[in-house]
Amino acid sequence: MEAVPRMPMIWLDLKEAGEFAFSAAVKKSAVNVPRDFEGCSTLRKYFGQLHYLQSRIPMGAEQEAAVPIVWTEIFSGKTVTHEDIKYEQACILYNLGALHSMLGAMDKRVSEECAAGAFTYLRDHFPHSYSVDMSHQILNLNINLMLGQAQECLLEKSMLDNRKSFLVARISAQVVDYYKEACRALENSETASLLGKIQKDWKKLVQMKIYYFAAVAHLHMGKQAEEQQKFGERVIYFQSALDKLNEAIKLAKGQPETVQEALRFTMDVIGGKYNSAKKDNDFIYHEAVPALDTLQSVKGAPLVKALPVNPTDPAVTGPDIFAKLVPMAAHEASSLYSEEKAKLLRDVMAKIEAKNEVLDQFMDSMQLDPETVDNLEMYSHIPPVLMEKCAALSVRPDTVKNLVQSMQVLSGIFTDVEASLKEIRDLLEEDEAQERKLQELLGKVPPAQGSPPSCPGLAEVSKECSKYLEVHEKASFTNTELHKAMNLHIGNLRLLSGPLEQVRAALPSPALTEDDKQVLQNLKRILAKVQEMRDQRMSLEQQLREMIQKDDITTSLVTADRSEMKKLFEEQLKKYDQIKVYLEQNLAAQENVLKALTDANVKYATVRKALAEVEHKWDTTVQTLVASYEAYEDLMKKSQEGKDFYTDLEGKAAKLLEKARAACRAAEANRQQILEKEMKKQPPPRPTAPKPALQKKPPELEAAGLEAGDLPP
Repeated sequence: MEAVPRMPMIWLDLKEAGEFAFSAAVKKSAVNVPRDFEGCSTLRKYFGQLHYLQSRIPMGAEQEAAVPIVWTEIFSGKTVTHEDIKYEQACILYNLGALHSMLGAMDKRVSEECAAGAFTYLRDHFPHSYSVDMSHQILNLNINLMLGQAQECLLEKSMLDNRKSFLVARISAQVVDYYKEACRALENSETASLLGKIQKDWKKLVQMKIYYFAAVAHLHMGKQAEEQQKFGERVIYFQSALDKLNEAIKLAKGQPETVQEALRFTMDVIGGKYNSAKKDNDFIYHEAVPALDTLQSVKGAPLVKALPVNPTDPAVTGPDIFAKLVPMAAHEASSLYSEEKAKLLRDVMAKIEAKNEVLDQFMDSMQLDPETVDNLEMYSHIPPVLMEKCAALSVRPDTVKNLVQSMQVLSGIFTDVEASLKEIRDLLEEDEAQERKLQELLGKVPPAQGSPPSCPGLAEVSKECSKYLEVHEKASFTNTELHKAMNLHIGNLRLLSGPLEQVRAALPSPALTEDDKQVLQNLKRILAKVQEMRDQRMSLEQQLREMIQKDDITTSLVTADRSEMKKLFEEQLKKYDQIKVYLEQNLAAQENVLKALTDANVKYATVRKALAEVEHKWDTTVQTLVASYEAYEDLMKKSQEGKDFYTDLEGKAAKLLEKARAACRAAEANRQQILEKEMKKQPPPRPTAPKPALQKKPPELEAAGLEAGDLPP
């Protein structure tokens, strides 16, 4: 069937324009257009500019600037005059549909949907009382004719493309449905009287096409039955197709040769199919042939539509040449529309802010930071601050050694100073003891213990020694604290100077069970949902604000009737319906999301506590190690200061020791001189008889530890 000759199509004459108070150039270019697609484009542009004009200049019926407009009625040839710019628009729109029908009837057959769109817009937006050829009945007829012919063109293409048989059958059935609607209009007595002679010609062609395309539909239903190996059904469908084609042939008497050729070609196809199918079934398959009315009827598939006409589409009508003419009423209407937009935004924002407030309060009470709720990643590596310290110590490998050596040197000097001061103190105490013995020997009252030495040199030494001992005692405390600090940090410094694996092993890490990890992952997933909900809400809000900001319908308001402003506002505000639906869905989801988060947080409590404890230990350990590193320079500085201090004190103590020794020697020499003088002052001893030979002491004297001469005379 893909090679079947094409059936002729019905096309409409264009209306002729009469007088109109526009310039001759407008009449020439916009009314007497060429019969091609460029002419269609010109008519569309002119129609659009008339739409812009009538919204600014009062040229409508009974308005101030109305002028007579004359056009010829198609069927009677009479001229019809109206003082209404809309009449000019209606006639131009009719001609646009007629020109498309003419182009569609030509070989390319690509324009019927445009014709149907033009007639539909004319029927729905303009009065039907202008002229007979633009009455409601005639326009309905034209629309169904154009849709039927558009579907017929689609059927031709489907057969050429070898589409599936069932689809081709449905497309053909829809052609029949459109032509039946057109035929009902043609059979209407009122329509018939309006059309006159052409009514009979159109009716005969349409009736013939109804039977013809019904035959094509059943032909392809038979082909589908053949594909499904339903050989009985195949026979009845081909027989029905043959019957309908015979009816079409009866109605085709008087039709042009192209119609006869198409019918003969189709008869060859259907007749051949029927004969072959009947023979095969009679001799091979022997399937029962069902009655046609027992089979499923073929439902049409309407795959064409009346293409809409938009008189304000700049891509079609071009720029508005009257754009600078904006009436005050349009500005006022624009302000009203702006208030409608603002009201819409206020309503939406009130809902958003209420939900956001609930969400913020809820999240604050939860104290869940999505960025830190899962801090497991930080335990897998050494923190940068520690890496920095380890790197610094790696280029100073003798850090710990230098600190230990420095403290050892300090300890050595400290010990030397302490020994020197002890020796000085011992010398002073020894000298004091000798001085007391001397005074006792001389029978004098010895000085109180701890009194300053009588010798000026020793007194000075004692004074300086006391001062050094006091300084040493204070420094000793500092030195002890310094050693404690060193012992506290030396282990950490050794750790930081060692392999990174040891540093990592020294840091605490959580020990989570698989259940704990699952709880954590679930919480993270829901928190991500919360953030996704927030981000989507913000994005939708921003989109809404941008849409409202860019939404300027002043141009549409200029071309709209004042009585339709409310309807226009409602239509324009519908553009926000989709984004409002998205926002409503987002806001409605919050309750479920927060409920899920509450449940997840309850399960997370134990894990949270454990993670908090480990994190605290981690932070403490890191801070301690960092503090040890930062204490190193201070320890070295204080150690050096200690060495400098004790080196100086050691020198002073050594000098004082020598001074003490010298003073003690001088004091001892002085005491010897005093003893010698005292010995000279005593009388010489009396001569005594020679002692008798030693005799054994009486037991009582020996027991008392006395000599015989010790007894009184």
